[in-house]
Amino acid sequence: MTILLELDGLTKAYPGVVANSDVSFKIRAGGVHALLGENGAGKSTLVKTIYGLVKPDRGTMTLKGARYAPVEPRAARASGVAMVFQHFSLFEALSVAENVALGMENPPKLRDLAARIRDVSEEYGLPLDPDRRVGDLSAGERQRVEIIRCLLQDPSLLIMDEPTSVLTPQEVEILFATLRKLSSEGTSILYISHKLEEIRALCDAATILRGGKVVGETDPRQATAAELAEQMVGTKLTAPKAAGGKAGETVLQVNALSMPPASQFGTPLRDVNLTVRAGEVLGIGGVAGNGQDELLAALSGERLTARGAVTLNGADMSRLAPTARRAAGLLTGPEERLGHAAVPDMTLIENAALTGAARKGMLSNGFLNWSKARIFADEIIEKFDVRTPSAQVAARSLSGGNLQKFVIGREVLQDPRVLVVNQPTWGVDALAASAIRQALLDLAGQGAAIVVISQDLDELLEISDRFAALNGGRLGEIVPTNTLTMEKIGLMLGGAHDMEVAHV
Repeated sequence: MTILLELDGLTKAYPGVVANSDVSFKIRAGGVHALLGENGAGKSTLVKTIYGLVKPDRGTMTLKGARYAPVEPRAARASGVAMVFQHFSLFEALSVAENVALGMENPPKLRDLAARIRDVSEEYGLPLDPDRRVGDLSAGERQRVEIIRCLLQDPSLLIMDEPTSVLTPQEVEILFATLRKLSSEGTSILYISHKLEEIRALCDAATILRGGKVVGETDPRQATAAELAEQMVGTKLTAPKAAGGKAGETVLQVNALSMPPASQFGTPLRDVNLTVRAGEVLGIGGVAGNGQDELLAALSGERLTARGAVTLNGADMSRLAPTARRAAGLLTGPEERLGHAAVPDMTLIENAALTGAARKGMLSNGFLNWSKARIFADEIIEKFDVRTPSAQVAARSLSGGNLQKFVIGREVLQDPRVLVVNQPTWGVDALAASAIRQALLDLAGQGAAIVVISQDLDELLEISDRFAALNGGRLGEIVPTNTLTMEKIGLMLGGAHDMEVAHV
C-alpha cells in the first residue's frame, strides 16, 4: 500500500482549548478516507493545517515521502493538495470560466481555459458551460465549478468538506461517481461529512476524532452508521421518537403567497399554499437557492408578502412585522445562525433577550429585566446541553453545533404555536442533531405546529409527518412522508410534479 500523506503527532492549541492533540494517521494513494467527529472534535483545524491555513504547534506531515509544511494555501496547491470548502467562494456576477481563472496562479487565455473546463467537466461527468454566469447556476452546478477548479490543478489529494449538503440524491450519485473515478486514477480523497450512510457507501477508511484526539481507525464499510456515530460521540445514541398523537386543527395557513426576490440572484416565491396542523411536523425539502430563505422571511414577517395571505389560528398575519408575529406565537429560526439567528459579538444573555424579551416577560415599562434574561439564557444552556463556560460569552465563541442548540432552544422554550426552522441541524454532529430533532418532536407533541425546511432528506423522513418539495420558488404537492422513497423525493426536488403519490 502506497502512502500519499502521513500525519505524525500534529498538535494545535488556542487560548483555552486544544484543537488537535497528537493527531497521527495515514492516507493511502487512491484512497477515499473519511474524517469523522462531532462538532468541536478538531476536524476543521486539521484540514486547515493540511491545506496551509493553520500552522501546527508540533508534529510533522509527509507528502509523497517528503517533508510537507505549507505556509499558505498557494503552497499546498503547488504540492498537489486541493480543497472544496463547505461554503462556495464564487462571484455570482462572473462567468464559470472567470471564476475558475481567479483561482489559478497563471490562468491561460479565457478561450483556452473555457475549452479545458468543457473537456475536464465532460471527462468526469460534471458537465459545465464555462460561459454561464454563476448567479444563474443551481447549487449543484456551483459545486461543480469548485470541483473543476480543483481538478484543473491535477491534485494528488482532494479535501472535501460536507460536499453533499446542498445536493439532491441524484446529484450525490453523480458526485460519488466522479470521486470513485478520481480514486481509481490514483487521486486520494479526504472526505468530511456528518452523513454517515454516505461515508459507508463511499469511503474505504476512516479516522475518528473526539476532543481533538484520534480515538479510532476503522473501515466504515464494515460498521453501521450507529456504530460510527457512537464512536464519534463516545456514548450510545437513541433515535428521536414522536409523541404519536393525532394532528389537531389547522394552526398555520398560507394561501397563494407570492413575493419577488430580495436580490438579483434570489428566488421569487410563486403561489405557495400550505397548511400545518397542531401537533404536526411539515417537512419542506429543496436544493439550496430554491426559495428557502425567501419562504422563511415571508413567514417571519421580515419581508411582507406582495400577494397572498399568512394566517395563524385564523388571524391574518400578512401585514404584521416580526415582533407582532412572535407575540402571536409564530416563531422562526433562520439558517444563518451567526449573523441572522444570533449577533456574533453579543453575549448569550443578550441573544436570548433579542427574541425572548416579550414572550418570556423580560420587559417592564420599556426596560429590560436583565436578571430574567440571564435566567432564560441559563435555562437554554442547561436544557439543551450547550457547551459553554457561561452565558456571558459572545455567541461567536461557541462551536457551530452548540450555537445551533442555543438558537433552537431559545425558540422552543418560548412555547410557540408555530415554529418554522430552516436547516435546524446543518453542519451539526450526530448527538446534537438527535437532540435538536427530539426537541422539535417534543414541541409538536405538546401541540405546536412545526415547519422544518431542510436539505437533509434523511432528517425530513425521520421527523416529518408530511412532505413537500420547494423548487424554483414553487411548493409542490404536500404528501404523507410514509408514502415516499428517496428516489421519489429526488424527483420532486428536481421539479417533477406528475408522480403518482398519495394526495392529502
